[in-house]
Amino acid sequence: MSTDRRMVSRIIINGSLEAIWRELTKQDEPQLAVFNTWLHAQTLTPGAPMQMRTSSGKKVMVVGQVLEYDPPRRFAHSFRFAGYDDPPCLVTYELKPVTGGVEVTLVVDNIPTGTPTAKGIAGGVPLILSRLKAIVETGTPPWSTRLLYAAFSRLEFTLPGKCDVAKWPM
Repeated sequence: MSTDRRMVSRIIINGSLEAIWRELTKQDEPQLAVFNTWLHAQTLTPGAPMQMRTSSGKKVMVVGQVLEYDPPRRFAHSFRFAGYDDPPCLVTYELKPVTGGVEVTLVVDNIPTGTPTAKGIAGGVPLILSRLKAIVETGTPPWSTRLLYAAFSRLEFTLPGKCDVAKWPM
């Protein structure tokens, strides 16, 4: 379901609750489902700042604040692309065991209508969920995704200066 200000997407993943939770919240390696970014946060407790950085760590893609952290069921945070001046959204991951695996619901609220952020979310949410499914079920993202990530790492220099990590102290 989707409206101008809200997007709700669901997928069933044949994997464990713990494996899915780890992939969404790990900080010790890239999050392959989330565009190969690294989650950076001092702690994943409500109120803590967080960032999603490029694989080199030199650029910040997303800034936000942890709003809810209830392992392994619910993770919510504010979300703002560092490269845009759009207002933040609210991203919530909900995990629920069901027959055949785990239902993962990704909800994005307060999407700023008609903005680059809205466009990025519309294209990104389905990719995140399909990649998450592939990673948990097969251990690796699809070949096309791996090629895309290789290109991302070589084109990082094209990201705007406003994404430089020095401009986003935590």
